[in-house]
Amino acid sequence: MKSFGETGFETTETGDYSWKPEAQQILTTKNPRTPPGRAYNASYPGFFSVAMPPAHVVLRRLVSLTVNLTVRLTVNLPARAARTVSRVAARALTCLTCLTCLTCLTAATAAAARPLPIEQLSLPPGFRVSVLTDAVPAAREMAWSPRGILYVGSMEGRVHALVIRDAQVRAHYVIASGLEMPVGVAYRDGALDVSAVSRILRFDRIDDRLAAPPKPVIVTDTLPTERHHGWKFIAFGPDGKLYVPTGAPCNVCLADRDRYALIARMDADGSHREIVARGVRNTVGFAWHPDTGELWFTDNGRDMMGDDVPDDKLNRAPRAGLDFGFPYCHGGDTPDPEFGDANACQRFVGPVLKLGAHVASLGMRFYTGTMFPADYRNNIFIAEHGSWNRSTKVGYRVMRVIASADGRTARQTPFVTGWLRPDGTVWGRPADVLPLPDGSLLVSDDYAGAIYRITYAAP
Repeated sequence: MKSFGETGFETTETGDYSWKPEAQQILTTKNPRTPPGRAYNASYPGFFSVAMPPAHVVLRRLVSLTVNLTVRLTVNLPARAARTVSRVAARALTCLTCLTCLTCLTAATAAAARPLPIEQLSLPPGFRVSVLTDAVPAAREMAWSPRGILYVGSMEGRVHALVIRDAQVRAHYVIASGLEMPVGVAYRDGALDVSAVSRILRFDRIDDRLAAPPKPVIVTDTLPTERHHGWKFIAFGPDGKLYVPTGAPCNVCLADRDRYALIARMDADGSHREIVARGVRNTVGFAWHPDTGELWFTDNGRDMMGDDVPDDKLNRAPRAGLDFGFPYCHGGDTPDPEFGDANACQRFVGPVLKLGAHVASLGMRFYTGTMFPADYRNNIFIAEHGSWNRSTKVGYRVMRVIASADGRTARQTPFVTGWLRPDGTVWGRPADVLPLPDGSLLVSDDYAGAIYRITYAAP
């Protein structure tokens, strides 16, 4: 088992993967404080923005060796001889420096040009996946504007706006930067709400102001400040209220249940906050059933109880005020060894579906489009971010859930797999899913910094 590390991210792998797309290595080193409104350009990486291959290391060592030898040789030489040696060394250093910069630029350019290996992804017959963009570092929640603009939150401080025309990105703007884990984005009536741990910000009339974003309105700044499970998926419900979760500030603990491990809702201006569901360890995805209007959500199970328990959950909240068990019960059937008892799980609402242990079920949406086959209608797509400390990795895929509207029957099946290779290496981590009006499905990937588009044509 890998150590939990200092981040506190339940889905953050603390060990290095054996291979990571070089393009993402470049993207993640970009300055996270790109000025808001500036068109984003990931085509020209800075020097040394990728891990140096052996050629770079050799050249740098030669530079260091040349400097050291020059110092040692000139210390005891007569002044005239020392000047001669220094001139020769200076010329050598100039050549070596040029070669170093050239090889860095060549390597970085080649890395940027290397496409993501989407041919390794497997989907059902008739479905096709393409890369909409690979220039959104740490991409998380997505929100769609009817004006054809895709807004994307991230874990690294920026909020992106992608202008989509004919299924292609025609323009890319950074509308906010320097925020604290602005994972969540929710669009309503021309405004974009953004979560930033303890704050919710609103950018008014944003569709018309991408190049010069407005100063955000503070909807609320009274949410907990803890970063552990502090990032927030947000969304407007059919009641017009903004739903904002707050995760547990720990792996497992008995924190204030009116402040942590819950889903709350508020008016669009931040007023009239009320708790919708308690006992929710950390939900990073929820949506409302198209027919019933009821809230469904994913919930990440606790860690450090072994490889196979407890399960992540798909829950249903037909009314406000329900309790889903954390920290007393996990997965619907596993009492917590410290806070639970033999009958703990009988006192709380059980899940619609157990999703598997450590799969890190994040973004989820109901599919209401018409592009996919008819039997996909009202199905749920769930992005599995993947395990961070399980001895054998699991997740790293998009799942399809077929469930009755009342939640009494439900089953799941893999929809997109392949980010996790058979040898255990990983090249992508799904974070959110979003059906578009044309019936296609978008998938964000915070590891590869990508947005994928999935389409269907009858085979």
